[in-house]
Amino acid sequence: MADTGVLETLLQRVEKVDDGVDSLAVATSLGVDHQVIVGAVKSLQALGDVISAELRSSKHWELTEEGTEIAEQGSHESRVFSCIPQEGLAQSELMKLPFGKIGFSKAMSSKWIRVDKAHEGGPRIFRTVESIDDQVREKLLLVQKGHSTQLEEKEKNELKKRKLLSEVTVKSYWITKGNSFSTTITKQETELTPEMIASGNWKEKKFKPYNFEAMGVAPDCGHLHPLMKVRTQFRQIFLEMGFTEMPTNNFIESSFWNFDSLFQPQQHPARDQHDTFFLSDPAHAHEFPQDYLERVKKVHSEGGYGSQGYKYDWKIEEAQKNILRTHTTAVSARMLYKLAQQEKFTPVKYFSIDRVFRNETLDATHLAEFHQIEGVVADYGLTLGDLMGVLHQFFTKLGITKLRFKPAYNPYTEPSMEVFSYHEGLKKWVEVGNSGVFRPEMLLPMGLPEDVSVIAWGLSLERPTMIKYGINNIRELVGHKVNLQMVYDSPICRLDS
Repeated sequence: MADTGVLETLLQRVEKVDDGVDSLAVATSLGVDHQVIVGAVKSLQALGDVISAELRSSKHWELTEEGTEIAEQGSHESRVFSCIPQEGLAQSELMKLPFGKIGFSKAMSSKWIRVDKAHEGGPRIFRTVESIDDQVREKLLLVQKGHSTQLEEKEKNELKKRKLLSEVTVKSYWITKGNSFSTTITKQETELTPEMIASGNWKEKKFKPYNFEAMGVAPDCGHLHPLMKVRTQFRQIFLEMGFTEMPTNNFIESSFWNFDSLFQPQQHPARDQHDTFFLSDPAHAHEFPQDYLERVKKVHSEGGYGSQGYKYDWKIEEAQKNILRTHTTAVSARMLYKLAQQEKFTPVKYFSIDRVFRNETLDATHLAEFHQIEGVVADYGLTLGDLMGVLHQFFTKLGITKLRFKPAYNPYTEPSMEVFSYHEGLKKWVEVGNSGVFRPEMLLPMGLPEDVSVIAWGLSLERPTMIKYGINNIRELVGHKVNLQMVYDSPICRLDS
């Protein structure tokens, strides 16, 4: 509650007038901060219908910091005029003064001074009038004394343009007597105690009304990182569409499963050290399905399954190199191989959302570690039309309905498509994912039936999260620059009314 003395003084002011008082005027007359009076108004309102307070807004002009300085010391142009002696002043000397540049320009416009550019010592400034009238200072002094109404709007706007004045909106309360007005303050009880009930004096007490609209104390709870919240939403979409989640807990992968099994040649640029993290210990993997490895080697080096291959010397040493996986498609390759080993093929729908690693330069949109979302569907006779249909269904559940597809190239899909969505905020089409139909050179060596097709698509988790939360720099989403308040503002459980 506000100070009792302030409350009583405010009530006395209200009692003396019939039509009410302004809280700002009361604060000025008492020489206290306006917020002190606002606090007193809130305290009196909490006591019941003692006063009635109407919030009002008004605009008035205030001097800026520079304007206050000019009101005290004079305008820049008048100070320039004052510092020029009868014999003149070198322009270079004048420009060294803090007010020299602005004051020189304004004084020249007012024709108080002139410049002699032909002077033998360099450009020199002389007075052109005997005395001046500093109207800028006079106008600011009027505003400072509360007489801004004596100035025309044009004059005020000119001073505002020079950043000497600013128009400020002030909110104050118009305070009038309430139905239960009294100049004496009776404290209202907030609790009904056993002593009150035993003595019966609760009958004479005044109780503070119970506020059923008041918010309760916020419960302590854990918080989800925005990235994990969006991940949960994506996962739910996949599950609603009947997909099964793939196990993605092997961050370390052999080059064979990450590249070779996907029909990606060993001389591909993505397999260089500047794009991929290679492990030094253990540096190599040794356990592979031997018959499958031979078929992959053959399709790379000699061709087969309707393909001429890449016609190069495929090396087991290159395939054995251990890396941090560069995409979760390596997991898809393992799952499809496992599917091919079944006695009878059954259609499947797989998905995964997990971390991948690439040796990239860190900037506002790239990290060396990020998340990849991947969907895979294997069935008989799937076509590009099926892929487009699944993508439309998937992105519609995300709230993205305007889609376009653009032909693209991927080593392990043919045909391949980039997926674009129309961004309403940016007013342009932006890439949201990549997709395609897995090549026969990848699927047939696994042992899948010839009439089985596999469609797949992928996108990053970070980009939609950044769009959703309005984050421009990916390093503010992941890493040591993350604002923890952003995480606290994303509770695990939110109870909607």
